[in-house]
Amino acid sequence: MTHFLDIHTTPADELRGIIDNAIAIKTSRAGRPKGAPDDDQPLKNHMVALIFEKPSTRTRVSFDVGVRQMGGQTMVLSGTDMQLGHGETIADTARVLSRYVDLIMIRTFEEQTLLDMAEYASVPVINGLTNRSHPCQIMADIMTFEEHNGPIKGKKVVWSGDGNNVFASFAHAAQQFDFDLTFTGPPPLDPEPALQGLYTIERDPNVAVQGADLVVTDTWVSMHDPQSARERRHNQLRGYQVNEALMARAKDDALFMHCLPAHREDEATSAVMDGPNSVIFDEAENRLHAQKAIMRHCLGR
Repeated sequence: MTHFLDIHTTPADELRGIIDNAIAIKTSRAGRPKGAPDDDQPLKNHMVALIFEKPSTRTRVSFDVGVRQMGGQTMVLSGTDMQLGHGETIADTARVLSRYVDLIMIRTFEEQTLLDMAEYASVPVINGLTNRSHPCQIMADIMTFEEHNGPIKGKKVVWSGDGNNVFASFAHAAQQFDFDLTFTGPPPLDPEPALQGLYTIERDPNVAVQGADLVVTDTWVSMHDPQSARERRHNQLRGYQVNEALMARAKDDALFMHCLPAHREDEATSAVMDGPNSVIFDEAENRLHAQKAIMRHCLGR
């Protein structure tokens, strides 16, 4: 049984196979209506549980559409729909769900919830996001970069902002896909210590982005942050906004990415997000294709 829990726990050759398959999947569907089925229907007669403790747009829609295109059915569950971690242990929930479905995707808060689900489920489990990582997003990001600018190996990627869960998965990807990663942000928002050695730090964003092939940022605040935290983060991160002046210091063909949702004019300006170097909507679309490849990988299809 094959789970997809994190980029650093998946062998590099398997990650490469997933990316290559995602590109082939996307190519095979060129010009088709979104609701048209895939030719091979690899998930025919399969049921997939999509669990959301955190709200979602891209993760929910892309997984749901992907399963349907591959011939499967979905059961979308929220934290309020079930006894996840409340009246029932994660282990028991995992055992029960395994009797009903063939695959579980979970978007949750605590890493341990994901790990317990994978330990006790007898079907594959996919990490749709935790507070520590977001591997599905970064697989789509790698795919998007390579579509536009070729192999990412040896390229310079610069992350500007908060060293959050999305950055953590970029750090894991830097090791697995062999690219250089620079973090530029304020010391209070440095990435977790466990990631040290996977990236370099440059506090001055103007210096950090020089020669960059890819510039990435993410929202400064979470939907769960109190107002006081939001104000503090804005003060800390204001100097790390990705704007036209900052992008001008990167390579001429450097790409700009943001996993969305975005707070325009905060972490990035609309001029950058809608500009010629931005691939944010290709990036969003590729969540669909990358996750279809991940599901096929987990099910051996």
